[in-house]
Amino acid sequence: MTSGIHHITLITRSVQANVDFYAGFLGLRLVKRTGGYEDATQLHLFYGDAAATPGSLITFLVWEDGSLGRVGYGQPSEIALAIAPEAIGFWLTRALQHNIAVTGPAQEFGETVLRLKDPDGVIVKLVGTSGVTGAAPWTVKGIAEADAIRRIRSATVLTEQPQATCAFLETYFGFHAGERTDTIVRMVSASGDCVDVRDASGFWSSAPGTGTIDHIAFRAPDIAHAQATYDSLIRDGSDATAMHDRKYFHSIYVREPGGTLFEMATDGPGMLVDETLETLGTHLFIPPHFAEEAGNLTVMLPQFGLPGEERFLYRELPFVHRVYTPEHADGLTLVLLHGSDGNETTLLPLAANAAPHATLIGLRGRSNEEGIGRWFRRFGPLSFDQQDIRSEAEALAAFIEGAAEAYRLDLERTVFLGYSNGANMLVATMLLHPGLVRNAILLRAMNVLEEAPHADLSHVKILMVNGEHDLFGARTPDLEALLRQAGAELAVDRVHAGHETGPHDIEAIRQWIEANLPRTV
Repeated sequence: MTSGIHHITLITRSVQANVDFYAGFLGLRLVKRTGGYEDATQLHLFYGDAAATPGSLITFLVWEDGSLGRVGYGQPSEIALAIAPEAIGFWLTRALQHNIAVTGPAQEFGETVLRLKDPDGVIVKLVGTSGVTGAAPWTVKGIAEADAIRRIRSATVLTEQPQATCAFLETYFGFHAGERTDTIVRMVSASGDCVDVRDASGFWSSAPGTGTIDHIAFRAPDIAHAQATYDSLIRDGSDATAMHDRKYFHSIYVREPGGTLFEMATDGPGMLVDETLETLGTHLFIPPHFAEEAGNLTVMLPQFGLPGEERFLYRELPFVHRVYTPEHADGLTLVLLHGSDGNETTLLPLAANAAPHATLIGLRGRSNEEGIGRWFRRFGPLSFDQQDIRSEAEALAAFIEGAAEAYRLDLERTVFLGYSNGANMLVATMLLHPGLVRNAILLRAMNVLEEAPHADLSHVKILMVNGEHDLFGARTPDLEALLRQAGAELAVDRVHAGHETGPHDIEAIRQWIEANLPRTV
């Protein structure tokens, strides 16, 4: 019977750690990787059984280095995965072997439970149960079919209105009340999986973010059933969303009275509409309405390696950063410093178009003004915090030294590319810490140092790309003179543009790189 949980969606802060836990330690199959349907710069991963069966799917929105959430009422707090009762000993041993903290075994509703935490701190329970069966267990090295995770067993919802939450599950999603404790009512579907509704009265409220469960999706046999449920919700006064086409299923969304987000998702078309059973989860898919930007979006989404595959190992450095490695790298590296209101991914598409075989390292500035990311504080449009500039330049210099060692960068074949506020930060760093940067590209730059030191930049090749109609263009001649006075090998390109970047910048960068840093492979 089509009923119960379709999938559960969570939010993770680190894609590689997430893959290592769910595909590596737990042995789930990665069955789909896509860009988000609302925000295609957000990676969305789906794990499940061998056939991506509804009811086995655990999905993650990837917010790389995103803000931490807070577990509280109005949100799910735990997920539970079903294993054979005889597999409890295997998983207890496996957790100890993999240095993963585990509590239990304990008894919950007559079932043996092990409690773990994933890398983001989400509680993941492994439940030895005969209450649900798995359609297509996925096996990996070290996990036999008898021990493999079968499917979702349950999720726990925290609510200040437990009676209303239970009634909502019964009325619209086909669950009925089963066993209960002093604080939990177990709501059971016809297919056997459960939602444990926990009374969280007096607890604190939830806050979205990494390390939290975003929503629970329940199964619908077809679009007609989901539409009928939507009609009932609207008729009864709920603020449900109209039908969404998610390619692999159709969905409606609604918040239950206690605040938790619920989804109803159809079983079809399913995960095999664009991949075969053998190749599930091997290709990155961009939602069709973002197809024109697919090339740029692919560069912006975080990369990762499945167990046994090569992966990039990030190091702790002074700035949050993202590394993109092309399929055929040519030994050139571009380090990217975004402009105001940007982040570590903003310049990745521009750089990839200009140097498609280069390794890209995008940095995130550490200053923030009214929600706008920057590299240093300012007092006004052309008045800047000199102490903050010097402090952040020192941190950037430390990043360069650390990255050169950790990632084995050849600084002679590393280009530092900054745009606007990022270019200004790069100029300040070159002047305050000469000797680190050998190649620089400055897009719409100016000097922000009130007292520029006498630096020797005779070893530095620099390209300045200025906009003919840039509102800040009046300050570029002073910077050109300053860099030439410092001995830099300076090339200046003026493009038909304002402060914004575009194809003209890509072409200028491409030509300069080809002339100064030709490919070696």
